[in-house]
Amino acid sequence: MEKQYSFTADLNVKNLACLRNEQALFSGLNVSLSPENVLFLEGENGSGKTSLLRILCGFRLADEGEISWGEQPVSSVPEYFENISYVGHKNGIKDELTVEENLNLMRSMATASDIETEVVLKQIGLFKQADVLSRQLSAGQKRKLALARLMMTNNSFWILDEPFTSLDKATVVFFESLIKQHIARGGMLILTSHHDIDLSGLSVHHLNLSN
Repeated sequence: MEKQYSFTADLNVKNLACLRNEQALFSGLNVSLSPENVLFLEGENGSGKTSLLRILCGFRLADEGEISWGEQPVSSVPEYFENISYVGHKNGIKDELTVEENLNLMRSMATASDIETEVVLKQIGLFKQADVLSRQLSAGQKRKLALARLMMTNNSFWILDEPFTSLDKATVVFFESLIKQHIARGGMLILTSHHDIDLSGLSVHHLNLSN
């Protein structure tokens, strides 16, 4: 079994509100998530799922409420933001870099895992494209590369927004197994998805923002 994560704590969201064009996407939101748990966000388009994820990542501020990691506000815990692995709608890869260069950049921007770049390339099926510029990849290959940051870093908190877009079934199965390994190590996951995801055996909590 892989080594347990060292930087873990309960995530607590209290009375959170998010406005868009002076209209509330959500308000009075209270959520708690502990290590070894998954939070599955659901809701109609425009209900605020992506906005909530971006607030948790620190990409935008909440209009009301607070977020804490353990007993401390995340604003006073810089390690909190460093500990997040985020994959959003956009892949967040640099088109002018090769596949291998992108992976090494991902490793350098967070707490690096011990896995070798060559091993990751083989596991995600991009070994033959290691020296290919990322702009030349297909949509599915770019998504594989984006999700590979989950393997390159040793972050205990994953935030994934529609992670399996453009992926073939075999790749989806591979990343489903990666999620289960992550949770078994004491990790946490918040995600949205319109695709069926096998989270069997995990402690999964559902939050529907449309409600």
